[in-house]
Amino acid sequence: MFQIPTSFLSPFSGGNWVLLHSGIGISAMHMQLLNNNKVVIFDRTDFGPSNLSLPAGKCRNDQNDVALKNDCTAHSLVYDIATNTFRPLTVQTDTWCSSGSVSPDGTLIQTGGYNDGERVIRTFSPCDDDQCDWTELKSEYLSVRRWYATNQILPDARIIIVGGRNVFNYEFYPKDTAGSASSSPANYYMQFLKETRDAKEENNLYPFLHLLPDGNLFVFANRRSISFDYKRNRVVREFPAIPGDKRNYPSTGSSVLLPLILSGSKGTQSPEAEVLVCGGAPAGSFPKAEKGNYVTASKTCGRIKVTDPQPEWAMEDMPMPRVMPDILLLPTGDVIIINGASRGTAGWEDATDAVLNPVLYSTYEPNPTRRFTQLNPSTIPRMYHSSAVLLPDGRILVGGSNPHRAYNFTSYPYPTELSLEAFSPHYLAPLFSHLRPSILSVEIEGKTVSYGQVFSVTFGLTMYHPDLGITVHMMTPSFTTHSVAMNQRMLVLNVAEVVQLSLFAYKVVVSGPTAAEVAPPGYYMLFVVHAGTPSHAVWVKVQ
Repeated sequence: MFQIPTSFLSPFSGGNWVLLHSGIGISAMHMQLLNNNKVVIFDRTDFGPSNLSLPAGKCRNDQNDVALKNDCTAHSLVYDIATNTFRPLTVQTDTWCSSGSVSPDGTLIQTGGYNDGERVIRTFSPCDDDQCDWTELKSEYLSVRRWYATNQILPDARIIIVGGRNVFNYEFYPKDTAGSASSSPANYYMQFLKETRDAKEENNLYPFLHLLPDGNLFVFANRRSISFDYKRNRVVREFPAIPGDKRNYPSTGSSVLLPLILSGSKGTQSPEAEVLVCGGAPAGSFPKAEKGNYVTASKTCGRIKVTDPQPEWAMEDMPMPRVMPDILLLPTGDVIIINGASRGTAGWEDATDAVLNPVLYSTYEPNPTRRFTQLNPSTIPRMYHSSAVLLPDGRILVGGSNPHRAYNFTSYPYPTELSLEAFSPHYLAPLFSHLRPSILSVEIEGKTVSYGQVFSVTFGLTMYHPDLGITVHMMTPSFTTHSVAMNQRMLVLNVAEVVQLSLFAYKVVVSGPTAAEVAPPGYYMLFVVHAGTPSHAVWVKVQ
C-alpha cells in the first residue's frame, strides 16, 4: 500500500484557525462527536452557575451538589457542526473528570465523575429534532467510584471501564455476560494499576487504553505498559518501560494507536499495531508545581510496535516540550499534537507557558528527523481542562481550558475559556482543492459493513494522480477529555482496484474490516484520501 508522507505537503500550509464562538457558556472539558454530525460538550456541575441558561422549567435541583443546589444554568450542550449553533442540555450529577464511549447503536455511554456523579451511568442518544437530552440511569450504577477512569469499546460491544483515583480494578458495561448477574463479579482487581501509582503524585490516572488486533488490551500507566487479557484477567506480556518522563495524569502526556493497515487480498493479514506516546512531565513535577515551581515538560515521544516479537521504544523529540497535549489521528493517517503547556503539570494553576502551536506528526515519513512540523499558532491558550476532536470535514474542533477551581474570567494570563474554535490542517488549504476527492456514494445496503465484506465507494475528483494513490480510511470518533482520546481508531482498508467511471468520477473497491477485534462494532467515519488530501467523511456502520 502506497502512503505519501505528509512531510512532502505540510510546508505549503501551516493550517488555519477560525474562532467559531467567543463563548458557548461552558468550558469544553469533555467532547464527543456523534454520527449525526453533532458534538456533545460538557464540563462539570460544581463550578457554580455557567453562562448558558437552561430552558424554562428545566432547572437542576441537586441537594448533593457542592456549589449550587438549585441551578438554572447548563453544564452541557450539543453543538451542530453544519449550522455552527448549540443548545443547552441538562446533566443532573457531577461529570467532573469522567469518561465515555459510544455504543454500536450510536448512543454515548458516559460514566462516573465526582461527588454524586462518581458511580452514575448516563446516556445520550443522537437526534435531529432537538428533543434529546441526557438520561441518567436509575437502576444501574458503577460498582465503585470512577473518577479519572478510561473507557474502551470492546469486540463484543461491551465497554470496559478501567481504574480511577485510588481504584485498582475494572468493570464492564453492560455487566459481564459470562454468567448471571449474581455469579459475575462486579469488578476485577488489576494489580498493574496499583503497581504504577506513585505515592506522592499518582501518575497512573486516566490510563491509556488501546484495543489490539489480537483482542487484548494495551494498557499504559505512568511509564509502564502491558498487553492485558481482560477476559481472563491476566497480563499477557509486559513491554519495556518508556524512557524518561512520566506520562499519565497529573504528569499528563497523551497516546494514540497508529493506523491499522489491513493488507492481503481481502485484508485478511493481521495488522501490525504501533502506539505513540508523547509529552508528559519529569518525576516530582506535580508537588513542585503546587509550590509554584514549574518544571519544563517532556519533549519526547515514544513509538513502539507492540506486535513485534521483541518490541522496543523508539524515542523522538518534538519541536517543544509539552504537557497536557491532545493527540488526534487525522484522516490522512498522520497525527496532530495540539493544546497544552510547556512547563508544569495538570491541576489547578499547576502549569504555565501555554503552547499555542500545534505540531503535525507524519506517521509514514521514514526519516524520524523529518516527522514533526510546527503549524500555525492559535491566539487562545488551551491549558488544563481543554479538549479537541476531529470533525467529519477534517477540521479539529478545539475548546475549553479552565485551570481554576471555579469559573474565573479575570485571571491573567489563563482565564476560564468558554470559546470554541476550529483548526483546519494543511490538507484543507485551497492549494489542494483539486486533489480532494468527494464521496458520491458508498455501495452497501444501509451504509452497514459486515466483517470481511467487499464493497465500493464512488467519488468525484478533479485531478487524479494514480502514482500518488487512493486509500480508504475508517475512523471512530473519540471521547476526549484530559488529553485522552478514548476509543480513537483508524483502519486503512485494503484496496482491490480503482476504476474510472467518467471524466471526473471513479470507483474504489475495498475489503471491509476483518473482525471485531480489528474494528469493534459501531459507527465509523469513512474517508477517501488522494495524494495526502482527504474527502469529507461519510458515516458507515460496522457490525
